[in-house]
Amino acid sequence: MHRQGMIPELLIPASSLEVLKVAVRYGADAVYIGGEAFSLREKAKNFSAGEMEEGIRYAHDHGVKVYVTVNILAHNEDLEAADRYLEELGRLGPDALLIADPGLFMRARKLCPQIPVHISTQANNVNYETFLFWHSLGAERVVCGRELSLEEIRQIRERIPDELEIEAFVHGAMCISYSGRCLLSNFLTGRDANHGACTHPCRWEYSVREASEEDGMLVHTRLGEESRFLIEEESRPGEYMPVLETERGTFIFNSKDLCMIEHIPDMIDAGIDSLKIEGRMKNALYVATVARTYRRALDDLREGPERYEAHMDWYHEQIRDCTFRPFTTGFFYGKPGPDAQIYDSNTYERNYIYLGCVQGYKQIDGCQYVEITQKNKFSVGDRIEVMRPDGTDTETEVESILDEQGLSMESAPHPQQRLFVKLKTTAQICDILRMRG
Repeated sequence: MHRQGMIPELLIPASSLEVLKVAVRYGADAVYIGGEAFSLREKAKNFSAGEMEEGIRYAHDHGVKVYVTVNILAHNEDLEAADRYLEELGRLGPDALLIADPGLFMRARKLCPQIPVHISTQANNVNYETFLFWHSLGAERVVCGRELSLEEIRQIRERIPDELEIEAFVHGAMCISYSGRCLLSNFLTGRDANHGACTHPCRWEYSVREASEEDGMLVHTRLGEESRFLIEEESRPGEYMPVLETERGTFIFNSKDLCMIEHIPDMIDAGIDSLKIEGRMKNALYVATVARTYRRALDDLREGPERYEAHMDWYHEQIRDCTFRPFTTGFFYGKPGPDAQIYDSNTYERNYIYLGCVQGYKQIDGCQYVEITQKNKFSVGDRIEVMRPDGTDTETEVESILDEQGLSMESAPHPQQRLFVKLKTTAQICDILRMRG
C-alpha cells in the first residue's frame, strides 16, 4: 500500500536461478523472472518449473518477493498452454503475476485467484482511468508506460486508491516502441517482439545516404511522402529503406539507457511504490552492480537526503562498473529530444569483464578453491577483483585454476566451463569475480 514519502521497493530482474540469487544477495526487495514461455524474453535462459520453485523458496527464505512475467500478447493458439502454465504457477506460489493481455488476466483470476496480478507496461498504462479500470478488475499494481512524465504519474497517484500500487522503470535499456510494443523486429525479420522474439534492430548498425533520382519509387511511401535519405543495414547490403521523418521524429535509432539514480526523490514524491530495473537478458555482474548501487542509494535516502547527495559520485562510479550506454532520464521530465539517441555506436561501454559468480567451495590439498562457471577468459597470475554485496570490493590474484577433473590450467578460454579457482583472498558464495576491461 502506498504511503507518501516512503522508500519504494527495489525490483530487480533475473534471467536465471544464479542471477536470482545474486539479485537477492545484492539488495533486491523483489525479483521478477520469466518461465520458459509467455514471458517476452525468449532468448533469455529463463526458469524451468523446478528452477522457479527453488528460486521462489530461496527468495522467500531471504525475505524477498518473486514476480513472474506472463506478459505476452496471446493468440488463440496460446491459450490452452497458458492455462496449464497458470495452473502450475498457482502451485508454485509466486508473489504476483505480471500480465498485459486482458484475456490472460481473466484466465489468471480464474485459475490462480490467490496470486495477485500486476499489470505490465505492455498494457500501455498512461492515464488514471486505465489504472482505475485494472483496479476495478482486481489488479493490485499497475506498471507505468514509459511515456509518462513524473508530473503525469503524480496526477495518477492523486486519482487512484492508496491500495493500488504504482511501479515504474528507474534504470535500463529503452526500446524504440510504445510501452514496449515494438513492431520493428517483426517488420524487418519476422520475429515478433510481442511474443518474446525481439532481434533488437534498433541496435543494429545502419549507413545513411542521400536519395537520388535514380532511386525512383524507392523514395516514395504509400502516403505519397518523399524521403530525402535511404538507410542500409550492414548485414543486408543493397536493401535500402527510406528514412521517413514526421513531426514526431524518426523511430529507428539507438536510445540511450534510462538512469534515474540522481532523481530518486522526485520518483518518491510522484508516489511511485516500486522502482524497476530493466534487464532480464543481463548477466550477474550487471544485476549485482545495479542492484547494489540503487540499494545503497535507497538506504542512504532512508537516513536522509544529505547522505544521499553526499554519495552521488559513488553511485555514478559504481553504475559504470558494468556494461552501460550513455544515460537519459527518458520521458520523466518531458518528451526526449535528439540528445536521447546514440548516433555513432550501437555497442555498450564496459569497464569490467565478468568472469564468474562464486557458486561453492572445494578443499584441494589443504587449500580452498572457489567454484565458478567461467564467463570470459582469464589466466593464472591475472589481477582480478572480488565484488561483494556490501561494497567492500577486494583486488586479488589468480593463483591456480583447475578444471572439473582437477587438472591444472594456465588460462580459462572457454565460456561456461566449470572451474575451481584459488585466489589470494577469500570469497563468499554469490560474490562476483570481475576484471578491468
